[in-house]
Amino acid sequence: MKIFDPEGPLMTALAKLSDAVFCNIMFCLCSLPIFTIGAALAALYDCTMSIVEDTEKPSMFKQYWTSFRKNFKQATLLWLICLGVILILAAYSAAVGTLGGGLRKTYQVVFFLLAFLFLAGFQYVFPVQALMDLPMKDVLKTAWFLSAAAFPCTLGALAVLAAALFLSVLPGQSGINMTVFLWAVIGFGLTAYLQCFFFRMAFRRLKRIRREKEPEELPDPWETDFGEDSKDEKN
Repeated sequence: MKIFDPEGPLMTALAKLSDAVFCNIMFCLCSLPIFTIGAALAALYDCTMSIVEDTEKPSMFKQYWTSFRKNFKQATLLWLICLGVILILAAYSAAVGTLGGGLRKTYQVVFFLLAFLFLAGFQYVFPVQALMDLPMKDVLKTAWFLSAAAFPCTLGALAVLAAALFLSVLPGQSGINMTVFLWAVIGFGLTAYLQCFFFRMAFRRLKRIRREKEPEELPDPWETDFGEDSKDEKN
């Protein structure tokens, strides 16, 4: 086997890495207005899932931009809702910090529990938005249902995010410039790519549950490529 065989494992891995880098750069650019982060995340997970599934389009730019436009309205609303919850949790944490004694510890436990439950479901929101054809209410319901129904996958995806954040703060202030550079070039794309391995298992778990609980005559948005075809029909 030739090392530089276009179909070999090395060149395939490099191609996937380059796609992840491109998705990362697109995500950073599309997130600059802040309120567009939701649509940027949906497009990022749409593309990174296709990389994991080996179904990426020849033009990654076109794939990302098409997904960004498709999901813009609903993903933006979902992001604003989630951002509101984040601000509430931040205010709660600040309020708890002003307390003292055992009362503070009790409310801290409650905060960490609420934060974990929120993050567990939040990480599924934009993959579900990108890969399933659902109204906003059902996207939220499905995200938090997945966080419980595929709990090992939920922990795995959270572990990927925690590891990425830990590696970011590990160098300390002396390495902040390098950390920012790495996140701007590959951090978001690589993190999303690794999470998608767990999301793929979670989605397959959901598909099995749907088949067990719903009549066969009902349409299944997971019939092909995680609902991508139905997404195209919708738009």
